[in-house]
Formats: sequence, structure tokens, C-alpha cells
Amino acid sequence: MTDAPSSPQPGKDRLRLLEILTASVLLVALAVLLFDWNMLRGPIEKRVSQATGREFHIYGDLDVDLSMTPRIRVAQMRLGNIPGAIEPQMASVESLDFRLHLRELMDGDIVLSEVRLSQPRLLLEKNSKGEPNWIFKRSDREWPTIRQLSVDEGTLTFRNPRTRTDMDFVVRSGDPAADARHAPLLIDGSGRYKGNAVEVDGRIESPLVLEDPARPYRIDLRGRAGATRASAQGNLTGPLQMQGYDLKFGLSGPNMALLYPLIGVAVADTPPYRLLGQLTHQPKVWHYRDFTGKVGDSDLSGDATFETGGARPKLTADLVSRRLDFDDLGGFVGAPAQTSPGETASPEQKKQAAALRASTRVLPDDEFKLDKLRNMDADVKLRAQRIIAPSLPVEAMAVHLYIDDAVLRLDPLSFRVAGGDINSRIRLDARKNVIASSARIQAQGLQLPKLFPKEELTENSAGRIGGTLNLAGNGNSVARMLANADGDIALTMGTGRISNLLMEYAGLDIAESLKFLLGKDKTIPIRCAFGEFDVADGVMTSRALAFDTTDTVILGEGTIDMRDERLDLRLKPQPKDRSFFALRSPLLVTGTFKDPSFRPDVKRITLRGLAAAVLAGLTPPAALIAVYETGPGKDVVCRPAGALAAAPKAGAAVN
Repeated sequence: MTDAPSSPQPGKDRLRLLEILTASVLLVALAVLLFDWNMLRGPIEKRVSQATGREFHIYGDLDVDLSMTPRIRVAQMRLGNIPGAIEPQMASVESLDFRLHLRELMDGDIVLSEVRLSQPRLLLEKNSKGEPNWIFKRSDREWPTIRQLSVDEGTLTFRNPRTRTDMDFVVRSGDPAADARHAPLLIDGSGRYKGNAVEVDGRIESPLVLEDPARPYRIDLRGRAGATRASAQGNLTGPLQMQGYDLKFGLSGPNMALLYPLIGVAVADTPPYRLLGQLTHQPKVWHYRDFTGKVGDSDLSGDATFETGGARPKLTADLVSRRLDFDDLGGFVGAPAQTSPGETASPEQKKQAAALRASTRVLPDDEFKLDKLRNMDADVKLRAQRIIAPSLPVEAMAVHLYIDDAVLRLDPLSFRVAGGDINSRIRLDARKNVIASSARIQAQGLQLPKLFPKEELTENSAGRIGGTLNLAGNGNSVARMLANADGDIALTMGTGRISNLLMEYAGLDIAESLKFLLGKDKTIPIRCAFGEFDVADGVMTSRALAFDTTDTVILGEGTIDMRDERLDLRLKPQPKDRSFFALRSPLLVTGTFKDPSFRPDVKRITLRGLAAAVLAGLTPPAALIAVYETGPGKDVVCRPAGALAAAPKAGAAVN
């Protein structure tokens, strides 16, 4: 009898299969755990190098924590610079930690989150040809999408040898704003910009924002270059191309002239200033719109454009001041800012003013900066609606300034003065080492009492003054231009009236002066007045000088030396009436521009006084003979107004 066959054991087979699967999983898990992820460094280096066109290396460990979003850590990565660069590395990271999203990877998208950069170093630079190192070769490969980024102890260096710029920034992530997807970067930098020491701090948006070229990139920065301050808040639409700016931009400092080495805009010396406006930028054109602020004690507003695409940069501006302190214009002629109580001035300008006060000279001798006139063109308009000048009767001003290929023109330069007008055309040609200058100035309708508003003796006077000035000279300062100037100057006044007391003072008529002092001052008619001077090599020589009233005629002669700033004029009063106690003698105007002297000819007075004393010894009434004025003065021939508007002498015309 035979045995029956054994039945199958399905339970045992399933158990064995499970054991095999478990062992396989354990083996895979063990393999993963024991896998050396550093074996992947080579393929990763090759792929990044191909995508960037730069050498890329991983010198540290590569580690992976597996999950559906595995965490990956990479240490000591280095990215090479462009060929020919001084430094071989453009970027380095001591530690990179991020999560990779496998689900998106299966769809062909590389998505990274929780990206943390520790001690990243980034060098952005242009070489001597102006080529930037941040432009990579074109690649069909897509760059990863980064959802969050955190930076710790980062540094950023920017260099441009062509502009002498070398800046270093410390960078770290800040707290994101409530409405922001990415944390901003906080920066603190220092270095040299165009060769000038500068410092910068503030915050900029995360570089992840740059992934969307249509989205504006927001910044909030503050900069310092010495005592000059700048602030910028707003958007950049093309930050990597350095264009598309739309910023609220503020500037302040002790002197606008300090902006020239920083931004290339040539401005004369000014007192301390502060401005705030909207800065926009497109290729080769900067616009500073709707800015307002103060320069010294003057308000200033307007629009300005700075173009850099031509043979020379060009500044175009339309400026308005509702209230302009006349002292603030001193820097445009080489004079320091005023430093009297209540005036705004920097410490350096106070030193300059103190040095000028100690000087024996008055005319500004600070040289014009030839490089500023040669390196920039300009078309600038300025209108001052009201001028504050306590010691001068200046009421308003309008000027149009042109600079074209080192030739500066003020055409026109117009002032409203004492109820009249002064219109000027001035030209400075700086194409040679010494500036050739010319000026034509015409004055019309200046009212005598307004010219001397603080003088009681002129408050009841009347009359209008006009004249012309035509000069040409050479020199790099106002003082040197006048020191060798040639041309002519003429002033005239028509009919009017003036204080009789003032005229008696001029002639030292004791009896008449006492009569008006004890009684009441009166006015006498003016027939005319004129002064004409030839100017040669900086010396004004009188051609005709007279002041004629119904009471007295004053005739003059002499010179005014603009080289040595000295006065040498002799004014001879000739009364038209008869008077006792008159010690009339020539009035001598001498001294310097800074310390003039107005005194009678002491010798003549002394002689008449001695004569009176001798005669008084003989008989008292006889002394009256020596101080009795017979009144020989005669009317002068008044100059017609048209004579003063004649064409200027050769060499004095304004082109």
C-alpha cells in the first residue's frame, strides 16, 4: 500500500516571500544608510559647470536625509570667476542647507525650500573692459525655484576699476514684512565709490524677487560720503542692469560742490543744503523731479535732468526759489558763505569767511575750477521770486546759465533792483588755461531813495539812475579778471531831488547845515549827475564826473585801481549861493575797497582857518572874509541818456 502525496503549504511560502521582501528593504535601507553621498559630487559639479560656464567644485561633505522632501546639506562650494579676473572665485558658500521637493521633481521642476546659506561670499565686478561677471552663458537648463532663503554672515563685494569703485557689504537676512513672501537682506557696507570713501546701510529685498523681471525690486538705503548724506527709497525695475530706478531720493551736506567727484554734477560752492525729490533712471538719463529743499537760508524747488550719453554729460534744470537769501549766491563768484548770526554755513565755510575778514582785500580771488567748466555742459534756469538782502536793494532775479564745450554764458542775468532793472550778459571762455571773460551790464530806472533805504538823508530824495558796464579781461578768479580788465563804465541820473543838508555836508557849509539841523531839512532839485570811466589794465580813470543841483555842483576826477583795490578820487564842491562859515574844500576819497576814507582836503581847510584866525586878530568882522563863499559854481552840461548806451569799446563786447 503506498503513501498519499503531501499537500501544499501556502502559508509557509507567503511567509518566506515576506522575509525576502523585508530583507530586501533592509538591504536597501542599509545601502542608503551606508551610501557615500559624496560620490554624487562629481556629477553635480559637472552639471553646474555646464549650466554656468564656470568652474564649480564641492570641497566639503554632501549629506542627505531621505523623505518626500529630503534635506540636503552641502559644505564648501566654490564657483569660478570669468576668465582673466584677478580673483579666481566669484562665489563661495561654507554651508548650504535646503529641502528638495520630490513630487515637483517628478514633474520636471526643481523646487527648493528652507534654503539656508552660511557665510556666503559673492564678488560682483566688471573687468577693465567693462564686462560684468554676473552674466552667465546661455543654457537650456532651467534654474531651480527657491521658495525661502536665509542668509547668515554673508559678504558682498562690488568692484569696477573703470570708476574706481570697490565696496564691501556685510549681509544677513532680516525679518520679513507682514505682506512679504521673502525675508529682506540687511546690509552694512563701506569702501570707495569713484575713489571717494563712502558708507552704506539699509535693507533690500531678497534676491529671490529678481526671478520675476516684471516685479519692482524695493530698496531702502542710506549712504554717507564724508559729511554728504543720501537716502533712497523705492523700486528698481532692472537692478542687475543698473536701470529703471524710481526712488524717493534725498541729498544733504555742507556744500553742493562736494557732489562733483561723487556723481559728476558740477555745482559752485554753496552753504549747507538738503533736497528731497523723485529720482528716476533710464539708459544714460537721470531725472530728479519735483524736488524741494533748502540751500543755506534759501528755499529751492524744481526739476533736473542729467544726461551721460553725449560727448560730455549735460545738466538741464528749471529751478525756482520763492525766497532767496542773496548771501547764498556768493559761491558762484568765489566768495564764501556769510557767517554772521542767523546765517547758515558749514564749519569749513566759517573758516574761509574768517580768513577773508582777516584779508585786506575784498574782491573774490578763489579760482574757478577749470575741470568743472570743461567736463560738463549745462542749461539751467533759476528764478528767484523774492530776494532777501538787508544791505542791498535787490528784489528779484532771473538767470539762464549755459555751459557748452567749456564756454559759460549767463544770458540773461537779470535783477530787479531799487524799483529798476539790471540786465547782464556774461561770458567765460575756459578752453584755455586762463579764462577769457567779458561782461555787458545795463541798468535802468534805479530809484535813488531805494538804493539807500537806511539813509534818512535820502528818504525824501527822488531820481532814477541808469548806466552801462562793458569789460573784458583774463583770469581764473573774479579778482584777477578785474585786475587786467579793459572797457568802460558809465552811470547817469536825470532830474530829481536830494536833501539840501546832504549837499551842505558835502561842502562843509557850517551855516547852511546848522540852519537845516536846527530847523527842517529841505530838498533841492537835481539837474543831473553822471560818471564816466575808461578802464585800462584794471584801472578806472574818470572821463567825466559831476553831480549838479540848483544849490551846488560837485566835479570830480581820479582813479579806481581794481588791481590793488585802491581809491584815489577828488571831489570839488562848487556852491551856487553865497554863505558865511563855509569851509568848502575838495573831498578826498582814498584808501582801499575794504577800508575807504572820505575826508576833506585838510590842507585847504587849515589854510582857510588860519586866514580867518589872522583876520580875527585884526578885527573880528574881517575873519568872515576868509570863510565867506562867493558861490562860483555853474551849471554843467548834462549828458543825454542815449550817450551812455553807446557801443562798447573794442574787446569789451559780449559774444
